[in-house]
Amino acid sequence: MARIPTSGTQHALRAGDYQAVIASVGASLRTLTYRERDLVVPFDADEVRPSHRGETLAPWPNRVVDGTYSFAGEDHQLPLTEPARGHALHGLATWLEYEAVDKGPSHVTLATIISPQIGYPWRILVRTKFALDGDGLTQTVQATNWSDSGAPWGTAPHPYLVAGDGRVDDWTLELPAAQVLAVTDDRLIPTELRAVDADDPQRFDYTTPRQIGTARIDHAYTALARDENGDATVRLTDAAGRGVAMTWGPACPWVQVHTSDRPGQASDRTGLAVEPMTCAPDAFNADRYAFDAGLIVIGPDETVEASWRLSAVG
Repeated sequence: MARIPTSGTQHALRAGDYQAVIASVGASLRTLTYRERDLVVPFDADEVRPSHRGETLAPWPNRVVDGTYSFAGEDHQLPLTEPARGHALHGLATWLEYEAVDKGPSHVTLATIISPQIGYPWRILVRTKFALDGDGLTQTVQATNWSDSGAPWGTAPHPYLVAGDGRVDDWTLELPAAQVLAVTDDRLIPTELRAVDADDPQRFDYTTPRQIGTARIDHAYTALARDENGDATVRLTDAAGRGVAMTWGPACPWVQVHTSDRPGQASDRTGLAVEPMTCAPDAFNADRYAFDAGLIVIGPDETVEASWRLSAVG
């Protein structure tokens, strides 16, 4: 039997000036380049994927606070996969193996099953298609509920975007969001929605493109400005105007942005995490919040879908 790399089976895609490699563990975007220029922070095939880099988040993105929630009259306790803060982080598909069910030179469709388990007693079929064309890489995630009752659901990608040489501090961010979700300093527990220009606009307001500088961000944004097609776009560029754009539709009303602050580590501020999300952080506890957290409930045999695109700028 041929040896499988640490990050799983590798699916190499190519179209025009774009190349990508998808790793089967976690349906992870391992590399994405345009004319040999990195658009995301890559990792090695024989490396345990660091910092959720490029993975597909399901059946929830971000955090479930304390790993606890109530749904349809039942209380649930999830494993605490973010022990330092005491939360359940980024879903249950992180280390699942995805099987290729369709593949060509420029696309691959991967599938896995989230089995019923303590804390999440539903069976969900997850299918995700990565497709390259001359305009970039589109990922589509579909979830089908193979259970007899409605299931809570959310999804997102987790790429760390790269504009060019340098680090996050050197790049210009365009983020068309009017509101940011305030969180506690220690555990990042959501508190309330605020206008991006209300308390600390130098940290949070990028409605007019500007350099990120020393700002530290690990926050969810919403109230997104969209074009005539209903799409929102985040752009990250270097001093020469080259970089990367991420675009998504109404299925994702939220986006998490993280400046990848890891003091003392080689990966400190080497990429900007941009995560379009179908729901807010801690959406499984939506009833706790005064805003619409956007929790999706998938009915039995129902399928829901979300997608996003990465493309080169300049």
